[in-house]
Amino acid sequence: MIIESVPELADEELVRDLRASTTAQLRVFLAGLVENDIPVPPPAEARALARTIARRGLDLRVLMQVYRAGQHAAIRYLSQTVAEQELDQDFERALTSRMYTQATMWMGISLEELTDTYTEEREIGLRDVFTRRSETVRAILGGDPIEPDAASVQVSYRLSGRHLGFVLWTDGPGEEDVIGVLDRFAHRIAAALGSAKALTVPSGARGMWAWLQAGSVADLGKLDALRADAAKDALRVAFGARGDGIDGFRRSHREALAARQVAQNSGTAEWLTDYLDVELVHLVSADAEGMRALVGRELSGLHGNDANAARLRETLRTYLRCQRSPEAAARELGVHKNTVRYRIQRIEELLGHDIDSRRLHLELALECADAFPAQAFPRNR
Repeated sequence: MIIESVPELADEELVRDLRASTTAQLRVFLAGLVENDIPVPPPAEARALARTIARRGLDLRVLMQVYRAGQHAAIRYLSQTVAEQELDQDFERALTSRMYTQATMWMGISLEELTDTYTEEREIGLRDVFTRRSETVRAILGGDPIEPDAASVQVSYRLSGRHLGFVLWTDGPGEEDVIGVLDRFAHRIAAALGSAKALTVPSGARGMWAWLQAGSVADLGKLDALRADAAKDALRVAFGARGDGIDGFRRSHREALAARQVAQNSGTAEWLTDYLDVELVHLVSADAEGMRALVGRELSGLHGNDANAARLRETLRTYLRCQRSPEAAARELGVHKNTVRYRIQRIEELLGHDIDSRRLHLELALECADAFPAQAFPRNR
């Protein structure tokens, strides 16, 4: 009857453990019923079944279904046995009532204690899985020799595919389950980008490393729908570029860490940073003095913290991003195209040369100034 009610247990080893548990529990219950000694602790066989259910990764619901079905079966068996004895009706009613009461107490006590047994075993299993996953990921990132198929089993994630690494962290106030919040958000990111799941590893008390299986295109624009939730929990995310195989797994992670560094050092309020958008800035900003020298030299006429200098730099940056189209830049800036033309003319006068003569240097200096305004234009110099 129990197996019919709980099909998850239709397995030879589980059936064996179930029979051992049921026999032991019935023996303990009957002894307690005779001696009026309920509550009694569940027998070892019952705890063994609870541990087996936990180790198999079955839900706690399965354990509860076992005991509900077991209670019904026990009461039916005992009621039939009592009815066959042709006892005095008043005595039979009293005995049946007592059996129901004791059975209810027995099930409640058993479930309470066995739920603790199940939970403890499940936590041990999860810790073991988490430890193996963390150790394997750190070995991969550390450059240790790795057999991809075996490592894929250890982390439950296919390492031979194309990966998109990303890191998550929070700047918000501390809360107990911040790692849980980050983990759930990582899986929402994976789902939004069309990946079945994310591989996640906590990197600290308020940070997480993650990877997902990326297709031919990773359109981060699909994550705009998550912006409000990220803001609510003060979550930040930085992405690397896509990479293939274990080397790509490592490289995409390094790039995600670099993108996070740019986001944190720049003081940007944006919740999402893509390494492909800040790659050059990251490479140049590795030498802070060199970056300041580049910005000071290339933007000498546009250097400063005042609103006019900032407006001219933004106009030039937008103009270059729009392929030197005054019309496109004007639409993006929300001004008239002649205003853009006038500002570009003024910019060239302040720079002392035309824009095209040092376009690459100018673009790089502008990106650095935009990403690191405090470092590029320190107020007290």
